[in-house]
Amino acid sequence: MSEPIRWTYVFVDRPAPEFGRACDFWTAVTETKLSETRGDDGEFVTLLPETGDACLKAQAVRAGGGTHLDLAVEDVPALVAAARRLGADVVAGHPGWAVLRSPGGQSFCAVPWHGESARPPVVEDSGGAADRLDQVCLDVGPAVFDAEVAFWGGLTGWESYPGSLPEFHVVRPPAALPVRILVQRLGTDGPASAHLDLACADIEATRAWHERLGAALVERGAHWTVMRDPAGGTYCLTGRDPWTGGLPG
Repeated sequence: MSEPIRWTYVFVDRPAPEFGRACDFWTAVTETKLSETRGDDGEFVTLLPETGDACLKAQAVRAGGGTHLDLAVEDVPALVAAARRLGADVVAGHPGWAVLRSPGGQSFCAVPWHGESARPPVVEDSGGAADRLDQVCLDVGPAVFDAEVAFWGGLTGWESYPGSLPEFHVVRPPAALPVRILVQRLGTDGPASAHLDLACADIEATRAWHERLGAALVERGAHWTVMRDPAGGTYCLTGRDPWTGGLPG
């Protein structure tokens, strides 16, 4: 087992020209407020909940976008060393933290833990929507699916088991941590990517709320709905219970 993961952050990465729209949307749907900006160009910001510790951040990027994870630990060099033993590459080293790439090509960061311990609450709006942003879905091709499953299970030391469908694999953290990992096997090979998943008590109520705030419907699935935020990033609303993370029914 590698260095214990003490906390997880999800990053919403959006192109700089659309960054303000992304922040407006994600603060609204998570009932958070923005911290002061950080970074050489003010490209980093934390979304602060009213109660609990933050687990969502945003980054303005030059092009593209998507999602990545920050794994917070007490010993960053130990986590970096463990990741390298498991096949990751170091993309960039910084004082106190590092950017890495998984064997399948998914970027993530190793960062210091600052004592975070309390999950933000489920978000409930006046229209009956209740949801929680609690999962990052890693979208990978069939050639690297098994390697990604082994890597994330080995690096985190979390419970790792097949999902509800053959193309899914869950890497679930202890209950105190805010974000779990879902590895999804795509039908064809291509660059690795990631997106946010929100567990919803009522997918349609959350969809309607998000559409009022500027999101757009992309596709409906059996137990999930694909959405596009106002900055162009895709994410999913799932039928999992936002309080327990359990599957519908």
